[in-house]
Amino acid sequence: MTKNLLLALTLALLCSLQVEAQKMKPIFNGKNLSNWDVYIGSALKGFENEKTLATPESVFSIVEQDGEQLLHIAGNVNASIATKKAYKNYHLRIEFKWGEKVYTTRNSGLLYHSYGPFGMGIDTWMSSIEFQLMHDNLGDAYMMADTYAEIPVVASGSNQTYEAGQSPLPFGNEQKGGKIARKNQDREKKIGEWNTLDLYCIGQKAIHVVNGVKVMECQNTSKLINGIPQPLDKGKIQLQSEGAELYIRKATIKKIKSFPEGL
Repeated sequence: MTKNLLLALTLALLCSLQVEAQKMKPIFNGKNLSNWDVYIGSALKGFENEKTLATPESVFSIVEQDGEQLLHIAGNVNASIATKKAYKNYHLRIEFKWGEKVYTTRNSGLLYHSYGPFGMGIDTWMSSIEFQLMHDNLGDAYMMADTYAEIPVVASGSNQTYEAGQSPLPFGNEQKGGKIARKNQDREKKIGEWNTLDLYCIGQKAIHVVNGVKVMECQNTSKLINGIPQPLDKGKIQLQSEGAELYIRKATIKKIKSFPEGL
């Protein structure tokens, strides 16, 4: 075997190992929710009795559907399921679809950079930045409780809509942009079909991708302390129960050092 061939094989092996190491890892163990915390929060308006009956096991559960193990979220009460671990500099991919039961509206969210106690947002969720899952608003950014971000937007009626290249506007409590920035396009699939969400977070920048299309970018992600932004670049991941039944098919994550080309 020549020296050049040996070198080429060694490099190929190292590259293969590197690719293998970078594969997405599940954040659910597929059997139970032992690596997550669950918090039952406030009642949905008009469904106060559902809160009195709700338990962590009834709101969040692992079910089998079409031979797959899925996370089922009941949606009958405001509640959170949150990773015990905080994450930083990552690519998170989640596949979800809506179920048939609707209590108030098809609403939920992927909450990232979560910190502090439960109950800060609507008496339920930790302070966090929301990748909105609400039907017809999939991909919006919402500043939950004491969070802040700067987002390039253009005014669209009463909304502020993400548009790359525009001057960033501050979002959060008592900020000029308000608490919600709208996604720049609708990429949601029909009710009952699976949607793929990709969240890329590096440092104080986060990018929302819906079914392969970038729809939102949050810059200078921060926590508000006495109204002053302080850097926020990591945190726990939460999923919401907030008005309707939904299923999570996959939730995987990997560490990254740079954003994919084109984002």
